[in-house]
Amino acid sequence: MNVIEVNKLVTKYGARVIHNELTFNIQKGEIFVILGGSGCGKSTLLKHLSRLLMPSSGQILIDGTDVTFLHESSLQEAMRPVGFMFQSGALFGSLTLLENVAVPLFKFTKLDKETVKAISRVKLGMVGLGGFEGYYPHEISGGMKKRAGVARAMALDPKILLLDEPSAGLDPISADELDDLILGLNRALGITFVIVTHELQSIFKVAQRVIMLGRGNILAEGDPNLLKDSEKPWVSDFFNRRGKFKQYLTSNP
Repeated sequence: MNVIEVNKLVTKYGARVIHNELTFNIQKGEIFVILGGSGCGKSTLLKHLSRLLMPSSGQILIDGTDVTFLHESSLQEAMRPVGFMFQSGALFGSLTLLENVAVPLFKFTKLDKETVKAISRVKLGMVGLGGFEGYYPHEISGGMKKRAGVARAMALDPKILLLDEPSAGLDPISADELDDLILGLNRALGITFVIVTHELQSIFKVAQRVIMLGRGNILAEGDPNLLKDSEKPWVSDFFNRRGKFKQYLTSNP
């Protein structure tokens, strides 16, 4: 069952085409990774899926509902199954971790204060931050900030979590722990993950399927463990850290 369907998605900035009729589906319970070279539109695509940005044309279905150009009055309910974590974690520095996680609960529900606090504690516990509820973002490590960002994205019990460069800026051990968290949440709760990353170690560890973007198109799609041996040199070179992928992107089509 597809929880996200993208059909002929086009993104343009003036005359520049970022995405040229992208079409792909994401299945329920899948860990799906969007990858490619710098500037290929990975994060822009993720923002389309979260409806933080609207595409130039095409169609995006979330859980069967077309949200592509949905009016604001209907968008909130349609996007309820989706949680989003920004690349930096985007925590509010003046709020504790508990208060950060509580923000979407206060904004989008009518739950009383004590219930919101209880749910927020549970979410922090789920990402390994039990006992840190009263800490402020400047008092914790980068990896913990990312975990807190995931907890806030999970506040409304989404079916789908969109993560933008979750391992960026983390040391190898913290990044590996975050990968374990993603795998654990996926297995325990069946959450569908859509992740933008360029970290090859994370890609091979967590991704069940990937799409590789380049030149406005999907250059490859499938299991990264198979794509690393692709007959297309620019595909296999990406996964094996060789230079032909970059040469392919900068050469004439």
